[in-house]
Amino acid sequence: MSDGASTVATLRARGGLLVRRVEQIIDLNYVGLVLATLFFALSVTPSLVPRDWLFQGLISGINAAIGYGLGCLLEWLFRRWVRARIPFAVPQGKVRYAIKATLVVVCALTAALMLVQSARWQREITSLMGMEGTTTSAYLRTGLLSAAVGVAVVAAYRTLRVLVLVLARQLNRWVRVPRELAPAAGLLVLVVFTVTIVNGVASQAFFAVANSAFSVRNDRTSEYAVQPSKPERSGSPASLAAWDTLGFEGRWFVSKGPDAEQITAVTGQPAQEPIRAYVGLESMSGEQTAAQLAVAELERIKAFERKAMVVVTTTGTGWVNGMAAGAVEYLYGGDTAIVATQFSYLPSVLSFLSDREKAAAASRELFDAVHQRWLAEPAGQRPKLFVYGESLGSQGSEEAFEGLADLREKVDGALWVGPPNSNRLWSQFVDRRDPGSPEVTPVYADGLVVRFADDADDLGPADTWLPPRIAYLQHPSDPIVWWSADLIFTRPDWLREPRGADVSTQMRWAPFVTFWQVTADLTNAQGVVDGHGHRYGTLVLDGWLAVAAPPGVSPEVVERIRMSLELSEVYERVVK
Repeated sequence: MSDGASTVATLRARGGLLVRRVEQIIDLNYVGLVLATLFFALSVTPSLVPRDWLFQGLISGINAAIGYGLGCLLEWLFRRWVRARIPFAVPQGKVRYAIKATLVVVCALTAALMLVQSARWQREITSLMGMEGTTTSAYLRTGLLSAAVGVAVVAAYRTLRVLVLVLARQLNRWVRVPRELAPAAGLLVLVVFTVTIVNGVASQAFFAVANSAFSVRNDRTSEYAVQPSKPERSGSPASLAAWDTLGFEGRWFVSKGPDAEQITAVTGQPAQEPIRAYVGLESMSGEQTAAQLAVAELERIKAFERKAMVVVTTTGTGWVNGMAAGAVEYLYGGDTAIVATQFSYLPSVLSFLSDREKAAAASRELFDAVHQRWLAEPAGQRPKLFVYGESLGSQGSEEAFEGLADLREKVDGALWVGPPNSNRLWSQFVDRRDPGSPEVTPVYADGLVVRFADDADDLGPADTWLPPRIAYLQHPSDPIVWWSADLIFTRPDWLREPRGADVSTQMRWAPFVTFWQVTADLTNAQGVVDGHGHRYGTLVLDGWLAVAAPPGVSPEVVERIRMSLELSEVYERVVK
């Protein structure tokens, strides 16, 4: 053999050794790779709201890791139960490496093609929502990020696997667990320990830490939130609820909103100073409850002498939609009283997991206290009584009533925005909707009392309703409205029936996949423009016009109110 041939043979041998060494280090499971690619491809299919490459990369990386793990499990089961019983030839040498190389190339090409198609789907969704779409080249970055996330998750799993083996050896050595049973025993110990920690100590610690962390924000005050001086606002020098106890959101709420002068400038009519009563988590003293203090605050300001009173159930940190509050104040010329209490430090997502019962209890307590005091007024002199809630706030607000009859008996109207799918009353109305009406815009009992709206046209003229009126505002693309555990195994009506105008025609239901897709959408529900997702904008004004508008408000005044509300929202987003 010549020196040249010998050199080539040596390089080939070293190359083959290097390839085998790399393969051993990576320890790639090819069945897992195929399923990881499939799960990745499913994760980039259309969902309810558009996603940028960064968000999609995180979601797809986790999805791919789940697929890889499932593939590893299936491959292990095949080796354990099939291959041991049905012997067959396994490709070796060059054929084996050729098959593996082909799988890697096919999976990479499949992922790339799905990303190209996904970019088109994303542009379709953003077009439906009037947003700027992504470019294909920019969206391809999703693949790189997904690979990095997937590798990180798999590495974490392998670390846990090593930990299980270490536990197995220790159990075999010290507890004399048989070698064959030691790995299973080690896994059981780790699972029991993890579940105990997560469900007990870790869960409590997490929410305690989260509560503590968000309470720090609660103590902050925006530099644009100035303590009110007028007695009609909580937090003023005359208030029973001190300014520094209202929390971040409470201080913002009482320091903003239109005053009498602004209302007059917009409506062209004389106005009163609107009342905004708010009680924070730290506002009470002694055994006094938040509801009791709120009623005392309303009495101090003579709120029961106003034309309209709105009981608001806040979301999470105590947030009140300033646009919804301002809309009522403009429509009634400031002759209003809005009352709300804070029930948590946590944002809505965490509150949904840990504070739903607290939200319901706080809402019932506040409404019952206000309603009881409201009943003490002479029948002909009581203000109109309305309830409002958004997102988790709508769920809590609903819980103040036993059913539709109880609701209509106690209030003059209700406006609930972006209701979660688990809302009790909402679910009853939707499930019992009139035959032929779609789930995204259901019609309940001919719409005589309860109506669902994606836009102002769905609400219809106020004189076609029977008062008191109940309105739900819900967008077809709002994942908070449509997320449900039922998506795991059941195709929802909103994907079976003609879908909403801003939902992609390419969105399809698949077991587990759709549930995971909509779950991911929850964290991005407000990453869209007004009129879509969980962004309702000035549709709340149309909701109040349908549910609670006083007579004589002209269309011209309504449009001036709308413009003023839009400017206020832009200001809030910039400075808050």
